[in-house]
Amino acid sequence: MKSKTHPGVYVPPPLIYVIFFFISVWLQRIYPLDNAWFHTTTAQVIAWLLVAAYLAFFLAALRQFRASHNTLVTIKPATSLETHGIYAFTRNPMYVSLLFLYSAMALFFGNWWTLLLLPLLVLCVQLYVIHKEEQYLQQAFGTQYEAYRKKVRRWL
Repeated sequence: MKSKTHPGVYVPPPLIYVIFFFISVWLQRIYPLDNAWFHTTTAQVIAWLLVAAYLAFFLAALRQFRASHNTLVTIKPATSLETHGIYAFTRNPMYVSLLFLYSAMALFFGNWWTLLLLPLLVLCVQLYVIHKEEQYLQQAFGTQYEAYRKKVRRWL
C-alpha cells in the first residue's frame, strides 16, 4: 500500500457547506416553502444559540491547531494527532461547528430547504472528507489514532 502524505481531500470542506447552502437558496426560489416560522422570536433565538455554538467549537479547534502548529489545509500532512481540548469531545469539531453555522443560516435566511438538505450534507462530508481523513490518520498515527477513535465520537 502506498503511503499517503495527506488525506487527499482536494475540495475545502467549508466550500461543501457553501455549495449546499446555495443549492438550498436555489431550491427555495424554484420550489418555495412557507417560511413564516423563521420570522418568530423562537427561530431567531435558536439561530443565535447556533452561532454561539459555532463560535465555541470553531475557536476552540482553531486555538488548538495554532498551539500545536498543525494545519487546517486538507492537502497538507498533519504534524500531530489532536486529542485534547475540544477534540476530547468530538473528532471533528470544525465540521460540527460548520453544521451549527449552516443551521443558523437556515434560520436567519428562513429556508426549510437548507435544513432539508442537512442529512445529505452530513453524508457528503462523511463520505468525501471524514472517511478519507480517518484513513489517513489511521495510517499516519496507527494505534494512537485507533485508541482515540474508540474513545471519542466522530460527530457529537
